Amino acid sequence: MTAISQDVLYKLDELQNRYIAALDSKDIKGWSDTFSKDKDATYICRSAENESMDLPIALMYDDCRARILDRITFITKVWKGTFQDYRTRHFTQRISVEQESENTYKMRSNFSIEYTQDPHASANLAAGVYEDVITLEDGEAKFLSRRAVYDTTVLPQYIVYPF
Repeated sequence: MTAISQDVLYKLDELQNRYIAALDSKDIKGWSDTFSKDKDATYICRSAENESMDLPIALMYDDCRARILDRITFITKVWKGTFQDYRTRHFTQRISVEQESENTYKMRSNFSIEYTQDPHASANLAAGVYEDVITLEDGEAKFLSRRAVYDTTVLPQYIVYPF
């Protein structure tokens, strides 16, 4: 196994920070900008139970770049005004990185997401693991694939924003 350079680790962590900053500020366009422009870029969010049973059922299944962009439209236009909004705070911990090819890395990170809907209380929305394939495009890290696998089978509320 080859050691990952500090420069690459910095770029991967910076990507993770851009991702969670975009979601926590509800910058859905900024969220989509963390993904590769490759037409095969994906974002999939499903439960650990479905993952372990290899069931294709997912909470969010954006299996190409076009569907990632569709998610922006749904959140900002189609669903606008139809749901009780909430705020999120994402916490992540990188636990492993492996180089897959010259400019491609596999990264695994634990996550915990807190949400606030009632101004008097916050609660845990989800916890789980991100399983990522990240590419370096023009020196900048981008998700080629992000799989968010959450631990619980039932979430405490409906989900509008990506994990």
